[in-house]
Amino acid sequence: MELTWHGHSTWHVSVGETDLLIDPFFDNPHTDTDPEELDPDHVLLTHGHADHIADVDRYRGAHFVGTPELTGYLTDEYGIDDSTGMNLGGTVELGDAYVTMVRADHSNGIDTGYGTSAGMPAGYVISDTKPTQVADAESTTFYHAGDTSLHTEMRDVVATYLEPDAVAVPVGDHFTMGPWQAAVAVDWLDAEIAFPMHYDTFPPIEIEIEDFEREVDATGSQADVHVLDGDETFDLADALYY
Repeated sequence: MELTWHGHSTWHVSVGETDLLIDPFFDNPHTDTDPEELDPDHVLLTHGHADHIADVDRYRGAHFVGTPELTGYLTDEYGIDDSTGMNLGGTVELGDAYVTMVRADHSNGIDTGYGTSAGMPAGYVISDTKPTQVADAESTTFYHAGDTSLHTEMRDVVATYLEPDAVAVPVGDHFTMGPWQAAVAVDWLDAEIAFPMHYDTFPPIEIEIEDFEREVDATGSQADVHVLDGDETFDLADALYY
């Protein structure tokens, strides 16, 4: 599994022969990627705010996944019909990937954050094996927490049953968790690798990223924190098994 961070909450995830793009928003200072260069099979949307769906129209040939309210909006606003509306707790098989939609605590107005609701906000757990209650040591699993505050479902459900190897958590504060809450999330999730996201995009979420690293250390977590450069790719399988 290869993970590429394109700044903010935008991730490109390759699972076998399947390419997933999460929350396409390329108008951020951490990326130089031309969104037209990417050709994902599937686009996953955590919620409807503009800084997470701004570039959906670049991927009209892809299959979209989100809440029914959000995929319905894509049909009405952009004419995108190739979509799957799902909801919290559900798992869909997308090529070589299994994608489970999980809870995020946030607001979810369309585009500007006001007006029409896009249903519940979400995070996604992406794995190369189907999630079951039987632990699979050979599976590789990545958790994109979405825009969220700290909540105990991370510890009680995501960590316990979905067992992510790597997690991407928002750390910018103001609109989501800040460094200390994100560090607690990393500790609760018991993952081997943690990536910060959703920071330094706008003035309200500018932070000293070293604060997050220190807070993770302070929890006693054994997770390795990787602060990726924009457009940097991380090979998760290599990191876990070699």
